Amino acid sequence: MKTYYSFIIFMAIALSGRAQLPLNGKHYADSIRLALNNTVSDSAKARSYFLLSDYFIRTADTLKSRQNLQQGMKYAGGNKYLRSVSLVYRAGAMPAHDADSAAKMFLQADKELQSFKTIDAFSARAKCWHDYARMLQFTSDDLEGYVNMLLNKAAPLAKQAGDWAYLGKIYLDVAFAFKNLTDFKKADEYLILAIKILRNAPGSSSYLASAYHTISENYSLSGKSKQAAAMLDSMRVLLQPYPDSDAWLDYYAGEGMRLTIAEQYEQSLAVIGKGIALAQKLGQAYPEQRLLMQKFYALYNKKDFKQAKDVALDLTHRYPYMTQAANRSQLFYCLALTSEDLKDKAGAYDWMKRYAALNDSLSRSTLQAKINALDIKYQTAEKQKKITKLEADRQKAVLTNWLLGIASITLLIITAFLIYYYRNSKKLAQQKELNHQQQLKEIEQQQQLKFTQAMLTGEEQERQRVARDLHDGLGGMLSGIKIKLSGQAKAGGHQELDGVIQQLDHSVTELRRIARNMMPESLLRLGLETALRDLCESLMSEQTQIKFQAYDIRKDMPAVIQANIYRIVQELLSNSVRHAQASKIILQCSQNAEIFLITIEDNGIGFDTTAGLNAEGIGFSNIKNRVDYMKGKMDIESVINEGTTINIELNAAG
Repeated sequence: MKTYYSFIIFMAIALSGRAQLPLNGKHYADSIRLALNNTVSDSAKARSYFLLSDYFIRTADTLKSRQNLQQGMKYAGGNKYLRSVSLVYRAGAMPAHDADSAAKMFLQADKELQSFKTIDAFSARAKCWHDYARMLQFTSDDLEGYVNMLLNKAAPLAKQAGDWAYLGKIYLDVAFAFKNLTDFKKADEYLILAIKILRNAPGSSSYLASAYHTISENYSLSGKSKQAAAMLDSMRVLLQPYPDSDAWLDYYAGEGMRLTIAEQYEQSLAVIGKGIALAQKLGQAYPEQRLLMQKFYALYNKKDFKQAKDVALDLTHRYPYMTQAANRSQLFYCLALTSEDLKDKAGAYDWMKRYAALNDSLSRSTLQAKINALDIKYQTAEKQKKITKLEADRQKAVLTNWLLGIASITLLIITAFLIYYYRNSKKLAQQKELNHQQQLKEIEQQQQLKFTQAMLTGEEQERQRVARDLHDGLGGMLSGIKIKLSGQAKAGGHQELDGVIQQLDHSVTELRRIARNMMPESLLRLGLETALRDLCESLMSEQTQIKFQAYDIRKDMPAVIQANIYRIVQELLSNSVRHAQASKIILQCSQNAEIFLITIEDNGIGFDTTAGLNAEGIGFSNIKNRVDYMKGKMDIESVINEGTTINIELNAAG
């Protein structure tokens, strides 16, 4: 459970990243306005208005951004350099739905600025490529292109300009890209580089604070609580001169997350409380609600389910938090879990229904799986009752036989005939008992076979259905959500949604990979031999060689037989690659009439066959169930540190 909640905490932070503004944001804007009043030259006024336009873009005030941009262009007049610079700010202020025009404008700006070899021109071009890369990332989701532009275009220009603060920001954005891919090690490398640069660069305090906060998250989620605390301490020292900066909200969120993951729940709640108070003071509604969600996780992991539920219920009435479907879905699911822990089954069911309404395809699949599991459990219980009744009848029969035996002994004293009769009766009773035991065993075996057949058939059907639902249903939904979020990010200037969009894209790719593995298309379209060959190729790597040999495999076998054979081979290869750590594997499959033979050899670590197959986990259990279902037999030879050979003979008659 700890892993799950750590993941949820991470997601909450990823969903709510804060735009990088100066730590003294209002003072920053006021100082530019003051400079405007004291400035005489038109070029200086144009630059100041461009800076104000960029500031209001980052505060999501598009109206003021356009107004200041128009003023800047007015004062730029016929100045060729300033007109070229204005293209950078104009492109950055364009709405998300007009990305093509913005891209052309960024490229035009860079082309025109190339004729100027000044420090200011290099800085403007660095900003141009940085903002262009960020826009492309939002619209096309090209993470590779995004990182390539930052490192090969923007970074060299920032170095030429000697703009170390902006270079540090570029490295920080590269780190964000790797962080969103959950490559924390690579993200740490760029974060450490960014921090090293930003510590010595003037005017970089907001970027440095963000770098401290981001690397603390990486350390917390990697279990490095001490390193996370050190980075947060550095952030706190940096923010102390700015008690009203909204960057403190990131600090409190990061510290709260670190303490919750470290299971220091009381300290976490205290820190989160300070953050909530500051958010209320600054009128920051969404950061306050984000901190309330952090408070819920601290209370829940503390097992204070009552207070956790109260916090979550309060959040259901909060806006703008509840305007995001992802937030609602997460909150409903948390309320369902909390209600269940409070033994409120009705409430848990109600919240799970709401959660299901937001996660329609996945919820229907999960609900159906639960219903099937309950049905199997019920059928198993009924069969167990029948077995218990038969056992009771058997015991009753045994008791009756004993009574007959006592009576027979009494009669033996009277007459030899009765002795003879008693002996015959006893033999007959013993034979009946054996027959009865055999019947019980046969009934139990038949029931077990039917149960296994139903389970395997249901498993394959469920694999196909879940794979189809995941690929066509949830995959499409996630792609749709990503497109909508991209649109919102552009329309509203929410830079924080970049992480969500990246993670959604990664999730869609992983989801479709899982769907293909659950029911390979090659098995359905091209048959068993091709599917097995594709399986071997997919598991091969530089460390593992797999040689596949197929002889006379028929293509007209029933689909269920092919699926069972495929799953058996899949489990065997998985054991050799993952558990046996084999570097060489030979797989041989052949068919003679209705007999299908499987032989697999590897040079892995082997195992002790005398310890029983149960010690090898659920893999061998699944293989044995499928072999029994196909009325086959399996032989295993294994030597420790030398390898394993498994021979399987199956009845492929269908």
